[in-house]
Amino acid sequence: MERQQYLERCSELFAVGGYEAVRTAAQAGLKECGPDPVLFRWLGQAHAAEDEDDHDREAEAAYRDGLALAADDLGLLVSYLELCLRSDSFEYPGRARRAAALRDRIEELAPPGSAERRRVDDATGWAGRGYWDDLKAAAVQGQAQQAAKAAQSVLVTDALQRAARGESGEDTGEDLQAAELAAAVELLQGARNAPLRLLLAHRVEAYVLTFAASFGTNKALVWSGVLDFSLWGWLFWAPLLVAEAKLRQAKRLGRERVIARIQARHDETQLSQSPPEVKHP
Repeated sequence: MERQQYLERCSELFAVGGYEAVRTAAQAGLKECGPDPVLFRWLGQAHAAEDEDDHDREAEAAYRDGLALAADDLGLLVSYLELCLRSDSFEYPGRARRAAALRDRIEELAPPGSAERRRVDDATGWAGRGYWDDLKAAAVQGQAQQAAKAAQSVLVTDALQRAARGESGEDTGEDLQAAELAAAVELLQGARNAPLRLLLAHRVEAYVLTFAASFGTNKALVWSGVLDFSLWGWLFWAPLLVAEAKLRQAKRLGRERVIARIQARHDETQLSQSPPEVKHP
């Protein structure tokens, strides 16, 4: 494949969360096309997205290799800065110290109002937050996640109702949300999953009733003298946890399917562009 094809593959796979596939594509591109700063950037970002120490080290190595080829590449500089700002200054003091020099260099190269400047502002704003700012951000993020889960439950319930009426689902193609929804319907079919479908259809009410049953059971067991301290009421949360686990499994399965379809499309394109094999008599 040509360099541009590898870059397109990395971009599409990264957009759907296929970070392992991005690393594989970037490494293949580097092997076939030779050292390239943009491929090193994709490799680094695909490692950094995992948010683990080992992957962070690999990301830093990729960024440094890319900057050795193109010291003023803004994409590499900003990505490296984001990694440095996210690093623990006690465990990785050298990486954290490099943030200042990277920020100064970006300010020299990137014009005001550019996308790179906005990324720097976002990254430095996040890194400069205090304890209470982190708590507020976590609360906002938690609310957003709950809203997303509630919306997903509604979509899954509607899709299950259509499936029950015999309406066949359309081919989801490379649409990530559609693929996740189709996977959820697949995983929640059958009589054994009927209670889970009911919980998802009435998600808010289920959470309220579960909390009341759990709290009431624990208090009743303690006040009655049966137990000094009770956790038995937490068992009421088991069905809801199973339902949420099904949705998480559906998201993973949908993502895996979309990643596989993107890779298959690129492989077909590569095969169609390959010169025909010449057979010698």
